[in-house]
Amino acid sequence: MGRFRFRAAVFVALAVFSFAGPAFAVEPTAARLRPPDLRAEAAALIDVSSGRLLYERHGDRKLPIASLTKIMTAIVAIEHGRLTDQVRTGPAAVGVEGSSVYLRPGQTMSLNDLLYGLMLRSGNDAAVAIAEHVGGSVDGFVYLMNQKAEQLGLRDTRFRNPHGLDEEGHYSTAVDLARLTAYALRNPVFREIVKTKQKRVPNPNPDEPWDIIWQNKNKMLYFYEGADGVKTGYTKSAKRCLVSSATRDARQLVAVTLNDPDDWVDHRRLLDYGFAAFRPHTVVERGQPVGATGYVAAASFRYPIRPGEEKLFELVVETVPERSVAYRLGERGILEIRFAGVKVGAVALTESTAGPGDRESGSAVGRLTGTAGSSTFFGLWKAVWKSLLVGREGGKRGWSTGSGSS
Repeated sequence: MGRFRFRAAVFVALAVFSFAGPAFAVEPTAARLRPPDLRAEAAALIDVSSGRLLYERHGDRKLPIASLTKIMTAIVAIEHGRLTDQVRTGPAAVGVEGSSVYLRPGQTMSLNDLLYGLMLRSGNDAAVAIAEHVGGSVDGFVYLMNQKAEQLGLRDTRFRNPHGLDEEGHYSTAVDLARLTAYALRNPVFREIVKTKQKRVPNPNPDEPWDIIWQNKNKMLYFYEGADGVKTGYTKSAKRCLVSSATRDARQLVAVTLNDPDDWVDHRRLLDYGFAAFRPHTVVERGQPVGATGYVAAASFRYPIRPGEEKLFELVVETVPERSVAYRLGERGILEIRFAGVKVGAVALTESTAGPGDRESGSAVGRLTGTAGSSTFFGLWKAVWKSLLVGREGGKRGWSTGSGSS
């Protein structure tokens, strides 16, 4: 196998790649370019597509997370359950303390509708009903939650229940929650639920001939431009907690604050900072020649950077020997992208004559191209969480195997 590396700036000089990213057309205010001053005990800001952590303050501090727990509850239920299932409310779900969607014993509601009650109204009763149905029991479902956390590399997260009520040993961190939410937002069902401002569902009570209307508690959806999620939370121990997301110019960011008495204002500041201070930089375009290999990049790769960070990219090419089995199976190699010495993604190499659909595996790992819900997409998502966020690498040729994700 051939392997060589080069600095991005040198490659530009050779006119092999074009590294020109989008121009900084409008100069943001100086305040938005500076990391914000927050009142939160812990906070984090992440770019969803690339997984780059744009900001963190006490990001690894283990804290109670209240109803932010339900982000994991929702994604586990979506991945393990059937949305059309009719969920029967058991005794354990009725009368759970805290926020509620007022389920009654024995009534049934679809899993899909219960997920809206879980995320829009933060129903603790909905959380228990979902857990019992999908996991067989609350304990069984909590096992799935912790299993998912381990698969995603969330090493500072532990769940003891599906709703987030205060319990010893139930905690997470701002950084882990940012990474979890970035993962969950790649799922179209989750994404649709958390951006919904109002949901009308059939009333499960036969003696009440009117629909139920749930209004989303997330105020960011109503006053922040581009807001599209995610979840509020509060308990006496956790205090005010919030995860929000927003999309502008095809860029989605996730902000997290824990124990923040001024969370709505702080989230506006965090998101403003992320959109103003960072811009997506095109490291490689699909179809561009890769050095003297005779191959081209099978996909584009973009990464959010601040002005002046272009020089921090390093590209490493690994080619497959022509006589190898891998070559006969269609592999040509990869272009590994590193930023500040850390691997942030990889792009497959392909023949320059390959058509648009000839190399589906040529999607850039860091950009997570693909159709949400497809096996290709989730294979890429597994790879990025293992190699990019968790920092592990696998495979003989630098590919991230993704065997630790699901």
